[in-house]
Amino acid sequence: MDMGRDKMLEKIIELTNLYIDSMPKKERKKYGQFFTSMETARFMANLYETPTNKQSVTVLDAGAGSGILSCAFIEWLEQFDTVKEIELTCYENDDNVLGLLKDNLEYCKTHSSKIIRYNIQKENYIISQYLDFNYMIGGNPNPMKYDYVIGNPPYIKIPKDAPEATAMPEVCYGAPNMYFIFAAMGLFNLKDDGEMVYIIPRSWTSGAYFKRFRQYFLTEGKLEHIHLFVSRNKVFDKEDVLQETIIIKVRKTYVNPTQVKITSSKSNKDFDELTFLTVPYDLVVSGEDYYVYLVTNDEEVTVLKRLHKFNQTLPEIGVKMKTGLTVDFRNRDILRDEEEEGAIPLFYSQHIKHGKVQFPIQKEHEYVVTDQRGLMQDNKNYLFVKRFTAKEEPRRLQCGIYLAKNYPQYTKISTQNKINFIDGLLGEMSECLVYGLYVLFNSTLYDEYYRILNGSTQVNSTEVNSMPVPDMESIQEMGRKLMKSKDLSERNCNLILEGYCG
Repeated sequence: MDMGRDKMLEKIIELTNLYIDSMPKKERKKYGQFFTSMETARFMANLYETPTNKQSVTVLDAGAGSGILSCAFIEWLEQFDTVKEIELTCYENDDNVLGLLKDNLEYCKTHSSKIIRYNIQKENYIISQYLDFNYMIGGNPNPMKYDYVIGNPPYIKIPKDAPEATAMPEVCYGAPNMYFIFAAMGLFNLKDDGEMVYIIPRSWTSGAYFKRFRQYFLTEGKLEHIHLFVSRNKVFDKEDVLQETIIIKVRKTYVNPTQVKITSSKSNKDFDELTFLTVPYDLVVSGEDYYVYLVTNDEEVTVLKRLHKFNQTLPEIGVKMKTGLTVDFRNRDILRDEEEEGAIPLFYSQHIKHGKVQFPIQKEHEYVVTDQRGLMQDNKNYLFVKRFTAKEEPRRLQCGIYLAKNYPQYTKISTQNKINFIDGLLGEMSECLVYGLYVLFNSTLYDEYYRILNGSTQVNSTEVNSMPVPDMESIQEMGRKLMKSKDLSERNCNLILEGYCG
């Protein structure tokens, strides 16, 4: 790397830092604005394939900010003598940063050995592409497409009726986040076989909320490289971003690659110390929900392979995880500290202890008095699972066996919505089935699988209901073995499960 182009990006970062220091964070947060570090920008640019037989390239940077990624991309192209011209399109509609963006692109233009033509579009990126994306209602059937797309999109939640959300109904569900709308539109703007590199939160990789986006994104494009940050709070310099962030490289094609490269680093500063992993594509992108499994080592790959031997889900064997019924702080008037006439138990995560449900435990608000059907459920056998655990806790899946026979005085009970419960779809679950489900959910294998699937501390019922499980008969067999041994430990659950998944 010669000194000239090495200094190019450093200068842009220096100018950007001056802007960050001068602009209140509250103002930038309005736009979901978080700036990419120099090391991250260089790493992203280096993920692209060496351009061959291309004298002129086109590149799109939507949500360009101060132009850090555009500059990193130009810097990367400097090393290829075959490329003579760069056509750069930047979208940015924040007036505060537009002057800086123009100055930075001018700086790159005058310090690059290439012919650079840049075009700053000051309009809303998503709205400006709306008709083309939905060209059946009057857009251009042959819109502008780019060889390369690079991006650090805005991270900002928008209402479900916001114009950006209604512009892309096929990828939006509920109240969406701008980042994945940008990613979907970026892929749309890419030429066939073109490459796109984005830095985005990992939240889209699982769950029902992002299902439409995943179906579009992973049908039209294919993941070739995923980069993970081991430390979640070191991705954006000078920023406080709690979202766990990843870098993805996607190729626009309908053909699945045989494998995906997965790298990880401790932060955005030490890309020289990477861990490398190559994983079969159909292990990383799996199932009709297009979940993306972010594995970081060979042990996690083995976990996926073992569980993917099972080809059924909880609903397919006749049971389903649901979320607890009662939001206690919204129903204060029905809460009771002591048992009284007509009161029924309200179960919290604190009642799950050592694999069983213990009640009462002298906790406040352990009872409710209500006639609202939506807050009551039949007193029958369940497996209770905590919805929330602390980041530092050793297990994400923490469950307790609930047997109706232990509470014969009640016909109805209630569950607080910070726990989940597994219920039979066609009637009460047998005791051996509840114990068998406990074997699964208390095993190391299922806990590791869930951690790969979901990076947050919340146990999401949609994701659990999509996890592969053994057939009903095998689960009941496991339950009988557990009941016989009376040992509810994780170690014993592992031993029992071992015989079914190898």
